[in-house]
Amino acid sequence: MAAPGRRLVALLIDWWLCALVSYGLITRGNLVQSNDWTLFVFFVLSVLTVGTIGSTPGKRLLGLRVVRAGGGRATLGQVALRTFLLMLAIPAVIWDRDGRGMHDRLVGTVEVRM
Repeated sequence: MAAPGRRLVALLIDWWLCALVSYGLITRGNLVQSNDWTLFVFFVLSVLTVGTIGSTPGKRLLGLRVVRAGGGRATLGQVALRTFLLMLAIPAVIWDRDGRGMHDRLVGTVEVRM
């Protein structure tokens, strides 16, 4: 399983990338909606990349991957629910003794090193 520090750095890289993309989507400097766009871009990026290749750009950069707890690739439904729970933040900061976040435990996934 991946270490919590490595997972957090990957999340920060992904968030920064999504913030850059969302800033590019905003026209006329309307920064009020910037966070909404960043969340939307984060959801889309995470579902598309984790759902297809198993990792986001930040996870890939740090050598991490999301898989099903029993092995194999996570389904698109698992990835979408995992991302939604991650965006709520609270499930992500509640860990079990194995170091898995509640968002991973609820959907049956685990983040591992490649």
